Amino acid sequence: MCNDYRLLVDLASIVEDFDNLSIKITMPEGAPNVPARENIRITDMAPIVRAVDGVRGSAELVNRRWSWPSPKGKPVYNFRSEGRRFESHRCLILADGFYEFTDPSEPRQKRLDKWLFTMADHSWFCIAGIWRESLIGEAFSMLTMDAGPDVAPYHHRQIIPLTRDQWADWLDPSVPAAHTLRWLPQGSLPVTQVHGTSPAQGALFL
Repeated sequence: MCNDYRLLVDLASIVEDFDNLSIKITMPEGAPNVPARENIRITDMAPIVRAVDGVRGSAELVNRRWSWPSPKGKPVYNFRSEGRRFESHRCLILADGFYEFTDPSEPRQKRLDKWLFTMADHSWFCIAGIWRESLIGEAFSMLTMDAGPDVAPYHHRQIIPLTRDQWADWLDPSVPAAHTLRWLPQGSLPVTQVHGTSPAQGALFL
């Protein structure tokens, strides 16, 4: 499952792209620190966009922790979407790529192979997520589903990248989740191999 993603896009470009979609972004906590990062990992702070009081076309940009602790203390960084309606607390997780890991392809290689997925025709995109209050404060998790055609060769589950025309719908809880949470057409998520590493251990997805 995805436990590492990338965001290299600057804050001004993010706000401009939302404005072009008629989604007004506010920053109630001030402009968040959004440094360019090749690797955003579980428990890191990262930017999300969430709806404001369910008003379509209005959203806020805040920094929150990726993953909240489960009752047993393990971080919940992925959350199954199947059979759930998500009638509140939806958010968009900002990214321009996400990683999956596979067994080493070379004999005697200790590190897992690492693969970077981007989105065709998008310099950056959003991942469907939810946020919630927890003992450590507000945190977010990525939603998952069975893998679609682009990800299936690498993992049997995947997170849910959203194209620009889906962002407003995901922020609107009156739009059924099933309308937005679906596979993209084959070829939408180009993949390249990057330097391998070992994924985080001891985490949990629900």
